[in-house]
Amino acid sequence: MNKPETNEYAPYYGNYIGQVGDDDVVSILAGQASELRAALSGLADDRGSYAYADGKWTIKEVLSHIIDGERIFAYRILRISRGDATPVEGFEQDDYIATSNANHRSFADLLDEFDLQRRSNLLMLKNINDEASQLMGTASGNPVSARAVIYIMAGHVKHHLRILNDRYLLR
Repeated sequence: MNKPETNEYAPYYGNYIGQVGDDDVVSILAGQASELRAALSGLADDRGSYAYADGKWTIKEVLSHIIDGERIFAYRILRISRGDATPVEGFEQDDYIATSNANHRSFADLLDEFDLQRRSNLLMLKNINDEASQLMGTASGNPVSARAVIYIMAGHVKHHLRILNDRYLLR
């Protein structure tokens, strides 16, 4: 799958797409569950409630946010790649985290949930051909192609893995 053109997504998402670069996006997606597990391996569950500053999410809340994003991006990919022109609404990430119950869950449970969601999404992506990946839709009030959302999905996890490593997991 080719990298999306800049007219296939809102400028805000350029950061996420840029995280993927010219690499094979499906290979990146396939390895990210293992990357998350490796990053969080050895952490005690009580360490999951750590936030690097007041008002910032905890480690478990970041992981819950990644899971929420995975589901939302998958829904957008499905709708757009199937030619559904109905605009897809945005979501308020802080509201989702406020009711996520993330800090009361184990790392194992959160990582298993992400892994299952990602594996399901990889199966979905196998059935999206180049033509369908280039279909355009609207998400959060902006035009976007299915392939742009696929790249955003991969870049979103890369972005949060970098934040986890740089600000939370200083060992």
